[in-house]
Amino acid sequence: MNITFIISLFSGISFIVYGITSFKSKRMISEFQRWGYGNQRKLIGCFQLIGGAGLIFGSLFDLKVIDNGDSLFNNQNIIAASSLILTIMMLGAIFVRIDIKDKFINILPATFYAILNFIIFYSVFLNNPID
Repeated sequence: MNITFIISLFSGISFIVYGITSFKSKRMISEFQRWGYGNQRKLIGCFQLIGGAGLIFGSLFDLKVIDNGDSLFNNQNIIAASSLILTIMMLGAIFVRIDIKDKFINILPATFYAILNFIIFYSVFLNNPID
């Protein structure tokens, strides 16, 4: 088990939980309104769920059984695509929070997850998981 595997699972679970709360939580509904993305809340929540599921699915299941070797549908590509999407989303979240003049402490979670998912992307893209 390597560090890339662990942080992929951590990030994946976090985004699944966050995606679910974006559908159900009254606090999250009001936060999306405050950020100016009330109408896109469900779409963003879906991307969070898909990204989180991609990290978990790509980390836990061996797709070599259904991959003939030249397919784009393999573990590394699923993890790389998921982590890249989540990195971009978190960069967007950072800029939104800066734009609405949120406190620095409120920007830290998006910054943390942007860095974490970039590390996942970079290590998987280079085919060099962190031990």
